[in-house]
Amino acid sequence: MTTICASVESSAAKGPTSKKPKQEKQRSRKDKPAQHSFSDPLLASSLKGHSGNVTCLDFSSNGKYLASCADDRTVRIWSTKDFLEREHKCLRANVELDHATLVRFSPDSRAFITWLANGDTIRILKMIKKDDGTFSFKAAPEDFPQKHKAPIINIGIAETGKFIMSASTDTTIHIWDLKGELLASINTNQMTSSYAAVSPCGRFVASCGFTPDVKVWEVCFGKGGEFREVARAFDLKGHSAGVHAFAFSNNSHRMVTVSKDGTWKLWNTDVEYKKQQDPYLLKTVPCSSSEGSRVALSPDGRVVAISNGCNIAMYDAATGNLEKELHGVHSENISDLRFDINSRFLVCSGDKAIRVFHNAPGYQAAIKDMQDMLKKAQNEAMKQRLQQQIKDAQSALDTNLLTE
Repeated sequence: MTTICASVESSAAKGPTSKKPKQEKQRSRKDKPAQHSFSDPLLASSLKGHSGNVTCLDFSSNGKYLASCADDRTVRIWSTKDFLEREHKCLRANVELDHATLVRFSPDSRAFITWLANGDTIRILKMIKKDDGTFSFKAAPEDFPQKHKAPIINIGIAETGKFIMSASTDTTIHIWDLKGELLASINTNQMTSSYAAVSPCGRFVASCGFTPDVKVWEVCFGKGGEFREVARAFDLKGHSAGVHAFAFSNNSHRMVTVSKDGTWKLWNTDVEYKKQQDPYLLKTVPCSSSEGSRVALSPDGRVVAISNGCNIAMYDAATGNLEKELHGVHSENISDLRFDINSRFLVCSGDKAIRVFHNAPGYQAAIKDMQDMLKKAQNEAMKQRLQQQIKDAQSALDTNLLTE
């Protein structure tokens, strides 16, 4: 069943109650957990619709949708073009007799996979467009078989559409085909795992945890599309303590890691690892982090965002400068943090709301990059194009942001 909900939906949507005392009782119960309020010049909007805590977010690769799942037994699909509107429409997919803790869009943006909390398994849901333009959601006939023996930390689908990954805290990573057949299992040998992910290019799977390194594997397929093997690609070595999390740039040429050692590191991973070339460290920057910290690298590679409890810090990736600190963004620890595919927005979850921030540090870094290019530009057409792009970026900053 599909319903359209707006961010204004509230207790009113449940309809009036006939008994007055009951209504007062309900109201007093609602008053107890006061809605967490947060404001900042960079806050573009707060998406409200979930009645439970949001645990995971994912943007579709076409940039049109944001998926969110919560312990209210729903997955919601938000339209990114509504981010700056007053109302935020979303589609709701109900998770029957369970709830999803993780959600990931398929490469064609027409389906998504979820990790079921009670079922301990992956379920695929297809988005079916109806005649009136709305969507309904249909679950695949069967969920994936149960293979993990420890709590799950992440799932992912390769952008190539060739495989699905699931990873658990006990250092096991499973590689699946899209029908739920197990292709391979990896033991990361990191004692415990804190995070794992598929690279945006769809070639790599990476993992971090108790040990001070990030391990990266290539999932290899033959020319006919048949699965061949999972081969060790490279490691990121340099932290002096366990790694909380990592993130890739959009082209997978950069990675950022955040560690218990109180630093984040930026790496160049555009290397010929088959010729034993190692990734090289570009930058080490001190930061605040804690168990459960998340890191996001904007798709254009210009901004690093790191969560620490309920707070977020945004850094210029090129200089390592701290550009913005956001305190008390949610009433609980931040559960997910990611940039949209155009590097315009940073979104995060941590309670029932999803916060959407303007990526002002990204605009500022882009303007700086283009100004440097303008100084070196030889031909007039290039100069004019850069001047126009600088003007547009500055206009976006001035229009959307009350910069401090």
